[in-house]
Amino acid sequence: MKNFKRLPRNYAMLTDWYEFMMNDCYELSKKGDAEVVFDVFFRKVPNNGGYAVMAGVDKIIEYIQNLRFDEEDIEFLRSNGLSEEILEKLKNFKFSGTIKAIPDGTPVFPNEPIITVKANVIEAQVIETALLSLVNGSMEHATGARRIIEVVPKNVPVMEFGARRADGLEASLDSSIYGLMAGCSGTSNTLAAEMLQTKPLGTMAHSFVELYDSEEEAFKVFATKHPENATLLVDTYDTLRSGVPAAIKTFDYMKEKGLPLDHIGIRIDSGDLAYLSKQARKMLDESGYPEAKICLSNGLTANVIKDLIEQGAKFDSLGVGDNISKPDGRMGCVYKLVAVKQNGEFVPRIKLSNDTIKTVNPGYKRLYRAYDNDTGYALADVIVLEGKKIEKDNLLLISPQDILNSSTISNFTLKELQQDIFIDGELVYKDPTLKEKKDYCEKEMQTLYPEIRRELNPHEYRVSGTKEYVDTKEDLINSVKEKIKRR
Repeated sequence: MKNFKRLPRNYAMLTDWYEFMMNDCYELSKKGDAEVVFDVFFRKVPNNGGYAVMAGVDKIIEYIQNLRFDEEDIEFLRSNGLSEEILEKLKNFKFSGTIKAIPDGTPVFPNEPIITVKANVIEAQVIETALLSLVNGSMEHATGARRIIEVVPKNVPVMEFGARRADGLEASLDSSIYGLMAGCSGTSNTLAAEMLQTKPLGTMAHSFVELYDSEEEAFKVFATKHPENATLLVDTYDTLRSGVPAAIKTFDYMKEKGLPLDHIGIRIDSGDLAYLSKQARKMLDESGYPEAKICLSNGLTANVIKDLIEQGAKFDSLGVGDNISKPDGRMGCVYKLVAVKQNGEFVPRIKLSNDTIKTVNPGYKRLYRAYDNDTGYALADVIVLEGKKIEKDNLLLISPQDILNSSTISNFTLKELQQDIFIDGELVYKDPTLKEKKDYCEKEMQTLYPEIRRELNPHEYRVSGTKEYVDTKEDLINSVKEKIKRR
């Protein structure tokens, strides 16, 4: 990636005020050095999907490396009532903990730890807000893009061009970068393309057509200047009666002038895309331009694309903006305390709730993915407490959310999902290139059963625990309930 700092500022102060108020209390009550474990996870896939796509590890790395509090920050915190004890600690702040995360591009599922932070409680609380902000936005872009890619035929490229729909400039870069990671063929975002050293993609706007006295004049100017990318926007006035005929005349003109016809085409950005594309394809073929490509755009969602395919729409590429840069639904990642170190051991902590889905999976743990040795498909993700063994055959899997939901798997291979990113504050992870992430994402998505990847009513992927883990969780829940009863 070009030497462009995506997070050039120090975002240490970008955290909710309660983090500082709690840290002040920790320090004054001699709890500031307590070693804790927090997990980042989400409870539900956006839009009732079957999976989400991990993203944002690269941004977390930059964020952690830039963390510090300068004199102005300290003075602002002092003016708002923080004690000198906590301010003294923040003056010399440097993240010294350990962060593990599932690599970018990995399909991930509810209620499993996608990021784990092990640090003293002050450091762990300082980074909470920014960490969630970074991963929530990144995953929304990647997941939105992958849902599009999953329904598009493999030979149809998808161009990402959602920069103008994104919530801010950083989000516009994220939608391009994570859109490409999830499978898009390219982006119209020129800065993102420069950063990634890839060719920017694009056609023309309706304003270009409107500026000239006729569509044909506009098309001829564009095609003469850009014969290598002569994709003409045909829906400014009337797609079939005006736009497509003007495009055909432009292709005739190119032929007369000896311009190459290797990259000619049209883009339709409004109206009944299925009907218009079929009629346009017929007109282009009958005019002797079967090589002319058709690009469709205009608020395309995975469901709309599925409908277009079922209706026999004719298209060779797609342009998708809104539903990558600002897709419906939110990730809702949360950051929860799961363990506290006592007498040299991490003791599980749990948050209970009247809403069962909000009961946390406690403990300092490891996460594995089990792959079927015969098919290569992922069978389940398995939670096990740190330091505990896991059976390599005839493994009993129990849902931590529903202990009656269990099964046994055999003939499988386990892969640990989280990787070390920082150890004792030092970066130990080499962030892959975007191409490596894209290839990895494609490979890992193919390990999911089609029933999990489908757009409508996907099968629920299993996130399970070992019996020992689930027993530990149940014991902890019962212990907390007993304490409540005795009060």
